[in-house]
Amino acid sequence: MDQQQTLALAIIAGMMALFVWGRLRYDLVAVIALIAAYLVGIVPAEKAFSGFSSDIVIIVASALILSSAVSRSGIVELVMSYASFDLSKPRSQIVTLTTGVAALSAFVKNIGTLAMFLPIAFKFARRSGTSPSVLLMPMSFASLLGGLITLVGTSPNIIVSQAREKLLGTPFRMFDFAAVGIGLTLAGIVFLAVGYRLLPTGRRATASIEAAFNLDAYATEVTVPESSPYIGKPVGELEKQTEGELDVAVLIRGGLNKANPAKNTKIRVDDLLILHGEPEVLERAVAVGKFVLVRQDKQPTKESASDEIGVMEAVVGNESPFVGRTVSENQLFDRYDLNLLAVSRRGSRITRRLNTVRLKAGDAIVLQGNMRFMPEALGELGCLPLAERPLGLGRSRNTYLPIAILAAAMLLVALGVVPVAIGFFGAATLVILANSINLREAYNAIDWPILVMLGALIPVSDAAQSTGLTGSIANLVSLLSDVLPQWGYVAILLLIAMGVTPFLNNAATVLILAPIAVSVATSLKLNPDPLLMAVAIGAGCDFLTPIGHQCNTLVMGPGGYRFGDYWRLGLPLSAIVLVIGVPLILLFWPL
Repeated sequence: MDQQQTLALAIIAGMMALFVWGRLRYDLVAVIALIAAYLVGIVPAEKAFSGFSSDIVIIVASALILSSAVSRSGIVELVMSYASFDLSKPRSQIVTLTTGVAALSAFVKNIGTLAMFLPIAFKFARRSGTSPSVLLMPMSFASLLGGLITLVGTSPNIIVSQAREKLLGTPFRMFDFAAVGIGLTLAGIVFLAVGYRLLPTGRRATASIEAAFNLDAYATEVTVPESSPYIGKPVGELEKQTEGELDVAVLIRGGLNKANPAKNTKIRVDDLLILHGEPEVLERAVAVGKFVLVRQDKQPTKESASDEIGVMEAVVGNESPFVGRTVSENQLFDRYDLNLLAVSRRGSRITRRLNTVRLKAGDAIVLQGNMRFMPEALGELGCLPLAERPLGLGRSRNTYLPIAILAAAMLLVALGVVPVAIGFFGAATLVILANSINLREAYNAIDWPILVMLGALIPVSDAAQSTGLTGSIANLVSLLSDVLPQWGYVAILLLIAMGVTPFLNNAATVLILAPIAVSVATSLKLNPDPLLMAVAIGAGCDFLTPIGHQCNTLVMGPGGYRFGDYWRLGLPLSAIVLVIGVPLILLFWPL
């Protein structure tokens, strides 16, 4: 291994270490790796930013816009509403939900698909008494499996396809992944319909949709007006009226805080109470007690007579500007015309005034605002809506047009009429022109950190090839040829990709492993396609942790899961992917 190969290996190893360390965001790590590669001379200046002009970046961005347009159309809620009345058993619910999530994830970004199906899952839970924790993790895993089916189902497939074109001359086509992906998805759904029993049962949530969102009770803040019937009555009587479902966590009087006030403490005019309970309980207590919710004096703006001021429950995302800051610091009302009414944090009891609470990723919040602008505001705030609303998102727009545009683009690409990048870029433009999604929503739909990471890592990946590093690694792997059967290389690459992607972003996993797969195939005179398929499938199957993929992170809070719960269901599913995936790959893509 010469000096340039050593430098390339050192940069990639350092980059992977930073990814695993997790203190720096993945796009910043990729930028650091690109700068380091330029400084040591393995990436020339004229190629440093070539990654940002790659078709990969265009395809991923266009797919995200199309996914958002489909999500906003309301088509999923419309279709699933017909199936939501006759499903009462957990197994039938899981089969229905995982099948729907997997099917749509083949064409729509899996995080968007999962977000669309969450309200439907909570509806099932409310109507049947099923714990949401039984449904959510299987749905997350099904969304990852469904992404394996088509070229645009998941980023690893797109990147592997482009890597194949660059290294071998032709890309994978739209449905080249389908034979293996469908087989794995069906096997996964069958397992999840039984394997959900591996999930812990001791943390069963209540059946109501509101309780499903509440991992712990919400905390809300109220003041006691002169008209309240509870003036002069003890705190214990207020709690008793709600059959113990309401807890007065803090009483603030004259600037003094009394945490867990005694049950015989009398309530007075202008007392400020921090109440804990489920949304229905809080709503009932506020109504009966004639309490005034915090910020009720400042109402969001109505711009037309048809506007509705309402509330929505949402979960704070990892990249939200809320994280680590208070609503006061974010100027929530002044900038977004929203009021924060309640907060729920799993494992913690909120005992501070809401405007002083520093929010964390995974917190559930209740926001009040103009419902017409709420989706856009939540997008800017990096929060995902959880509560089902009477008026579904996007129903005022053409429900079927985004689906028709997406289907037309896929048909043109599948028939080879237009390249993938042109087909999806054109389709993204059409959904904007058709007002299925406006420009602001389109820009918000694009995951810019992912695009920056891709643009920065592509030159680094190219450097690993141009310096001969991938060839050297492939030669080392090929030394196993005397003891390892040919199919073993498919299994090894699949296993490595599945093992690495929970800690290394799946796009980065593919960018590093795809050139190695081709080099191994060239060294051993094998067909590289099955090895590339193994890399794509392994990178798309992240079932072991809640941190490796956004879908797993999204369901952790609402499902009440702990870190160790994922491998309990994910490890056997990973084994199924390995055991079934290798024969399927070799059946349709012989070595």
